[in-house]
Amino acid sequence: MTNPGDGRARPEAIKAVPVRRPGRWVAIAILLVLGAQFVHMLLTNEQFMWGYIYDHAFTPPVLEGVWTTLRLTVGAMVLGILLGVLLAVMRLSDNPILSGVSWLYTWFFRAVPRIVLAVLFGNMGVLYAHYTLGLPFSGQIADFLGVDLDGTLFSVDANTLLAPLFAGLLALALSEAAYMAEIIRAGIQSVDPGQAEAAEALGMSRPLLMRRIVLPQAMRVVIPPTGNETIAMLKDTAILAAVPVTNELFFQLRAIGNREFRPFQMLVAACLWYLVLTSVLMVGQYFLERRFSRGHSRTGQARTRLRILGKDH
Repeated sequence: MTNPGDGRARPEAIKAVPVRRPGRWVAIAILLVLGAQFVHMLLTNEQFMWGYIYDHAFTPPVLEGVWTTLRLTVGAMVLGILLGVLLAVMRLSDNPILSGVSWLYTWFFRAVPRIVLAVLFGNMGVLYAHYTLGLPFSGQIADFLGVDLDGTLFSVDANTLLAPLFAGLLALALSEAAYMAEIIRAGIQSVDPGQAEAAEALGMSRPLLMRRIVLPQAMRVVIPPTGNETIAMLKDTAILAAVPVTNELFFQLRAIGNREFRPFQMLVAACLWYLVLTSVLMVGQYFLERRFSRGHSRTGQARTRLRILGKDH
C-alpha cells in the first residue's frame, strides 16, 4: 500500500497473536481437580464431625483462650519492639561495649528455640525462692564489715513472679526482641547516611535525629517484616501450652479433645481459629504497608511518568 501524497509505502497494521500457553491450562486443570478432591474429602469424610467442632469451638473456655492468645501476642510484640529498638541503637553505637552487649543478646536469643526458652522461664523458680531488687552484694558487704545491713528494696515470691502466663510472655518478648533488633537495624541502615550527617550539621541531637529523621524513614522497611513477626508470634503462643499456660487457646482446645476423646476434631478447630486470627492480622498488615509505602509509590509512579515523557520527547 502506498501513500498518495509522497508515494511511500505505508506499514501494514500489526496483528497481535496471543502466545499459546498449554502448560498453564494443564496446570490449572490439575489444580482444579486436586482442589475439588480436597473439598469433597472435607465434606464427605464423617470423621471431621463438623457439627461437633462447631458446638465446642465457641465454648467460654475456648473464647477465653482466644482472648489470652491475643493478649500474649500484643504484649510480646510491644515489649519485643521496644527492646528491639534499644538493642538496634546499641548495636549501631560507636561504643564497643554497647555494641558487644547487643550482639551477645541477639546471638543468645536467636540461638535458643522459643519452646526451650518458655519451659526454661517456667522453671526459673527452682533457682531462688524469692527474687529481690536492691543494693548489689549487700549481704557479702555486710558480712565483710561485720555489720547488719539489708539492701533489699523489693522482694517477690518466685512462684508469683514467674507464673506460667508471665513466664511465657517474658520468654516470647525477649526472644522477639532479638529478631526485631535485626529488623530495625536493617531499616536504620537503609536510610541514606547523608541525611543524618545533614541533621547533625544543623545541630540536631542524636536522639532527636533518630526520632524525627531516621526512624520515620526506616518504618517503610521495618513494617513488612514486623507484620510477619506479629503473625508468627500469634502462632508461637501455642508453644506456651508446654509451660503450661492453661488458659491459652491451643491448651483449651487440646484439653477438650483429650477429655472427650476427640483430639483430631479439636486440632481441626485449632487450625480454623488460627486461620481466622492470622487472616485478620494479614488484612491489617496490608493496609499498614500501603499507608507507609504511599510516598514511595508516588515517587515510583512519578519516575515512571518522567521516563515515559523523556522517551516521547
